[in-house]
Amino acid sequence: MSALAIYLAGATASGKSALALRLAKRLGGEIISVDSMQVYRGLDIGTAKPSAMEQGEVPHHLIDVVGLNEPFDAAKFVRFAKRAVAAVRSRAARPIFCGGTGLYFRALFDGLGDSPPGEDSLRAELEATPMEALLDELKAKDLLAFEAVDRQNRRRVVRAVEVIRLTGQSYSSQRTGWNATGQAPANLFCVTREVDDINTRIHSRVDRMFEQGLVAETQSLSKRGLSENRTACQALGYRQVLGHLDGELGLAETVELVKARTRQFAKRQRTWFRNQLNCQPVEWAAGGSVDGCCERLLGMLC
Repeated sequence: MSALAIYLAGATASGKSALALRLAKRLGGEIISVDSMQVYRGLDIGTAKPSAMEQGEVPHHLIDVVGLNEPFDAAKFVRFAKRAVAAVRSRAARPIFCGGTGLYFRALFDGLGDSPPGEDSLRAELEATPMEALLDELKAKDLLAFEAVDRQNRRRVVRAVEVIRLTGQSYSSQRTGWNATGQAPANLFCVTREVDDINTRIHSRVDRMFEQGLVAETQSLSKRGLSENRTACQALGYRQVLGHLDGELGLAETVELVKARTRQFAKRQRTWFRNQLNCQPVEWAAGGSVDGCCERLLGMLC
């Protein structure tokens, strides 16, 4: 019988990618990325994409699978992920899903729900509505979606409000299984750290991204259509650097803004994984080694 897949979730900068890499080496696994931004070719530094060396050590899937001129969503993720699992299994390897995009995990486990297609006239009206008004409406009509959504991401907020208006029902109720947290599969884990520790790691990561050339990368991507891709241009780091390139903030202020937005995003991820995925926590203490964390997780596997 084939070994069960492993699902490794966690907030940004939690160390889940390093842990997945170590697990894959120990278990003969291949990694399937669950990240809505690492799918785009060119978004490298700002997404903390696995290096060429890491991808050479262990096969990775769903990284660099679409260009900036192509759309990508949860439905496409599920299709790609199923093909990846089949390929991994064909080599008698173990699938190890790893990422921080909660919606993609839920789509994989529970399906995509029954949200209706967009309506042009309503979409235009909502896109012209002030963000504060959209958030007030979402909070009043669907607190669960309000707490889960990236409230800096206008596209996602517009979509949630659009679905509510079109159907007369909450957006979260139309995501099959969102309220049924007891349906988690075996081997679903979430890397957890103390808040101060993860915030320190976020600050170090952001500083490193700018040192590695995030501004130059964003400038290059902008010439290739980053700003026109409504999903990719919302990626943390790139969104703020695009503003910097437009003269909105100086470099130092932009760095601090990316740190603040990333801390906020990590907090939403922690809340979402805790309340919506029913993960088994894998605690990683500050200063602890990836090997130690790996050994604990190996002892928890089914």
